[in-house]
Amino acid sequence: MRMVVKLGTSTLTHATGKLNIRRVERLCKVMSDLKNAGHELVLVSSGAIAMGVGKMNLARKPSDIPTKQALAAVGQCELMYIYDKLFSEYHHTVAQILLTGMDVEDPQRRENFHNTMSRLLELGALPVINENDTVATSEIAVGDNDTLGAIVAVNVQADLLVLMSDIEGLYTADPRKDPDARLIPEIHELTAEVLALADGAGSELGTGGMVTKLRAAGMCLAAGCDMIITNGQRPEDLYRIAEGAQVGTRFFARKEEAL
Repeated sequence: MRMVVKLGTSTLTHATGKLNIRRVERLCKVMSDLKNAGHELVLVSSGAIAMGVGKMNLARKPSDIPTKQALAAVGQCELMYIYDKLFSEYHHTVAQILLTGMDVEDPQRRENFHNTMSRLLELGALPVINENDTVATSEIAVGDNDTLGAIVAVNVQADLLVLMSDIEGLYTADPRKDPDARLIPEIHELTAEVLALADGAGSELGTGGMVTKLRAAGMCLAAGCDMIITNGQRPEDLYRIAEGAQVGTRFFARKEEAL
């Protein structure tokens, strides 16, 4: 299986912005084991700005763009150092790729990205991808890593995109407010009713919001790639996902209509 795993900031860090060491170590261990089993993995990782906040010992995330970009530069170094150290312990090599919207919208740049990714996977490397927050502005930004994860999954022709965030999946209502809210285990079509579940308070679930996750699902399903939304607090769930077990909410693509 070729799997793209997107990790949200809430999965990687504590509320303080400091690294959640135990969880990240478990994630890297599980992903390394899946690679050992023969799966091809790509990691789309948030967390650069949050890591920069923690590294610089700031009390809170800044609101101005220049400081956010500066912290992204600091935090991305820290993030890649950690991934390199942890994956190296299991004899896997990571490769950093930083993207902007222009890199995936321009045909020549997109082709270069595709070729690089294909070769990295052939070589057995584990690509770690993030948006290039140090230079991205509103004009060239992808905008969120749910969308970035879908772009990557489509580009590398992945079998599955896994969005690991701070939510269990897609619910019939906001479970924090409605005790009768039910987790929806399977989605086979993005109907108007499904898309409506991202409106209102429900869209506040998770750092990226449900709107961006359903947008990502639409991109994946159109390209014949399944997608799962699940809680990143349980890294071992990746084993169950690889085995085909029901975890979180799975969006099923119609393979016969894949592009």
